[in-house]
Amino acid sequence: MTGPRVVRPRIVVLDDFQRIARDAADWSSLGCDVEFVHDHVADTDALAARLAGAAIVCPMRERTRFPAALLARLPALELVAATGSAKGQAYIDRDAATAAGIAIAVTGSGDDDLPSSTAELTLALMLAVARRITASERALRAGTWQPYVGTRLAGKVLGIVGLGRLGAEVAQLARAFGMRVIAWSPSLTPARAEAAGARAVSRDALFRDADFVSLHVRLTPATTHLVAAREFAAMKRGAFLINTSRGPVVDEQALLAALADGTLAGAGLDVFTHEPLPAAHPLAAFDNVVLTPHIGFVVDDAMRAFYRGDVANIAAWLAGTPRQLINPDAMAVARPRTALGLATAR
Repeated sequence: MTGPRVVRPRIVVLDDFQRIARDAADWSSLGCDVEFVHDHVADTDALAARLAGAAIVCPMRERTRFPAALLARLPALELVAATGSAKGQAYIDRDAATAAGIAIAVTGSGDDDLPSSTAELTLALMLAVARRITASERALRAGTWQPYVGTRLAGKVLGIVGLGRLGAEVAQLARAFGMRVIAWSPSLTPARAEAAGARAVSRDALFRDADFVSLHVRLTPATTHLVAAREFAAMKRGAFLINTSRGPVVDEQALLAALADGTLAGAGLDVFTHEPLPAAHPLAAFDNVVLTPHIGFVVDDAMRAFYRGDVANIAAWLAGTPRQLINPDAMAVARPRTALGLATAR
């Protein structure tokens, strides 16, 4: 009779675009087989094949979605070690995962201690689109000198949609540039707005009066297409839109129309309806649009925090003391859990 052998659970770390996950945390401490995936696998069949046999999967934020149909094809999956906060896991079908006995552990938002990461990018996009920085650089490289006239931020009105922690950080930075800040959200009070250095206004007044509109709301059914044709029609001709929240907050077809007819002077976009942004997307044709590939949270400190949080959550899972679970009911579903506690087999 042979003795027991130790099962080495397979861990797959998805969407490691920058190839930094391996060095960001001590994966070797887990005693598992760890695979790092550096490309984005969009096709469901290909993704199911790539994840076949994996007991633990580590997605990076919402780069890869886990709908019920995909989860049903992953019978070996026991734990999704998710990066981000509990509220940010809409890309995982939590009900389907729980019913299948697949636990979901979260690291926390990663930028809780770094609120400036996305706020800084917001200001960078504002500056880039207002001063035509990327278009000017392309022109300069092509041999054309000083083809554009820019717009300064000082004295302009910034309208912030969603004055939470991040929106308040943007307000603070904007005021340092001499901007006047107004804000709207359904629950915003004048006192809260004043504390953040802004003035609370109605939704209609914000879109009517702002020179720049910056979006900082979570994606929910209520905020999907929050900015659509009606809002663009209400904006000043020559205003700018900045979106570092989520792509579907903006009706993309209405945005394209507003750019095409000159309603908008430009846009700075870090997020899109479909990510990664498809090649030859119509937005890429506008030289007054600055595009970045959803990098608001992609800073060294936050990425290390995410991956170290993953390792800590996986270590707790393997030790049989799961932590940071957002669906603890999954543990009550009867199913083999070969990874938990580094189980042995004969």
